[in-house]
Amino acid sequence: MSQSQYTKMLEKEIQAINKKIDLKIMRGESYIREARNHKLLLKKVRYNSRRNFFQKIFPTFSSSIFA
Repeated sequence: MSQSQYTKMLEKEIQAINKKIDLKIMRGESYIREARNHKLLLKKVRYNSRRNFFQKIFPTFSSSIFA
């Protein structure tokens, strides 16, 4: 699985969790578990985005660090 596919998969999961959270808010239910999962997925997306950012700025330097 490529990194872009992985990021897209994470974004789809985030959207699904957002829908669950919205429904639970409307029903007045607790959504602690979903919020925790949402936070974890956002960290994964940000980590992968940061890594791509450094690879674009320092292509030769980042290849030795992130290999």
